[in-house]
Amino acid sequence: MRHIFIFALIFLFHIGEAAAYVGPGLGLGVIGVIVGVVVTVLLAIIGLFWYPLKRLLKKADSNKTQSSKTKDQ
Repeated sequence: MRHIFIFALIFLFHIGEAAAYVGPGLGLGVIGVIVGVVVTVLLAIIGLFWYPLKRLLKKADSNKTQSSKTKDQ
């Protein structure tokens, strides 16, 4: 089993010559996908943390204004 694992590692990490052309369109596509994934992750983080925090702050502010109104009367 160990010999198969070593052979698989050697086979996977053997670098050969690639007979392919990678044009600028593919590079721009890859950059676009990376930017899209990063923006999606950032928006997900904002959605998970910012909006509940905003709701909590709004609730605390409304409680503060209600308590100040009751003290004034």
